Amino acid sequence: MAHPSDTQPAPAATPFFAGVLSLLPGVVLTAAIAAMALMLRNIIGVAAMSPMILSLVIGLVLHNVIALPSQTSPGVTFSLKQILRLGIILLGLQVTVFEILQLGGAAFAVTALTLAATFLVIRYAGPLFGVDRPLSELIAAGTAVCGASAVIAANTVSKGSDEDVAYAVACVSILGSAAMLIYPLLAQPLGLDALSFGLWTGATIHEVAQVAGAAFQHSEAAGQFGTVSKLTRVLMLAPLILSMAAIRNIGRGTDSRVRSQMPWFVLGFILLVIFNSVVDLPRSLNENAASVTAFLLSMALAAMGLQIDISKLRAKGLRPLMLGIFGWLFIAVFGLAMLKLCGF
Repeated sequence: MAHPSDTQPAPAATPFFAGVLSLLPGVVLTAAIAAMALMLRNIIGVAAMSPMILSLVIGLVLHNVIALPSQTSPGVTFSLKQILRLGIILLGLQVTVFEILQLGGAAFAVTALTLAATFLVIRYAGPLFGVDRPLSELIAAGTAVCGASAVIAANTVSKGSDEDVAYAVACVSILGSAAMLIYPLLAQPLGLDALSFGLWTGATIHEVAQVAGAAFQHSEAAGQFGTVSKLTRVLMLAPLILSMAAIRNIGRGTDSRVRSQMPWFVLGFILLVIFNSVVDLPRSLNENAASVTAFLLSMALAAMGLQIDISKLRAKGLRPLMLGIFGWLFIAVFGLAMLKLCGF
């Protein structure tokens, strides 16, 4: 006769470990793509070439050329959602409140007003260009704040399609790279010294690496001012996303379903900014955290690329690109005008 213990169910932990194991193929795939992107960036030797963009491209090519095993799907989705959120939280270790205060009130005002004006103008110009709301918001966030990171963070509220995100990321990346090459040529004709040029780049160029690439071409001082100004914009990502969510929920009631749409992981970002401001972390730790953040966000964009259909991307046409170019010109001119008005 069988012993009673022979018929007992398996331990309750088994489903948990089975769930973890189901994530491994996709997570390993996105991590491998992110590592490949970092290697390619180092081989190419252009620091401003974001591994996030390379990861998106590699994932997109793989998805549209190779039939990937279905076993990778759960891990890819996990990378796109949970790992993305962790990466955004860790962005908080790249800036402190004291760095922002060093800019001074006028410089902070220039950065904040340029960001707000750019987001609103692009967002509401979208329909005039024939671009729908989600994609308009993503291009607006990427242009106004910090490129690809802002696009994928804003999409937690905008709820655009993967193709919307890919288009917005490509748009702000191309235009930000163009700004990195063009801005240094304009410093002398526009009569910008190290401070004003650094602030202009930091307040108006899309990615952190692109700001550094442009500002340090002028001088070491301009590079420092540009980096701090840019990191101030990164910090403003949190209030922007929370404001987007709050505005979206107006008129929708206050039930739990609506409240769950609030991107509370942004609060983790704010807490890390505060922690980084009050605790004197070793420089090496901040640098390692920045590398980990870039890797995690690259994994998220690799996952996004693995879910994008190129035919749907082509169907978006050139109108969103025209909106992106309009926004790129607006932020450059508006930011420069604000600097002049404030006496820089």
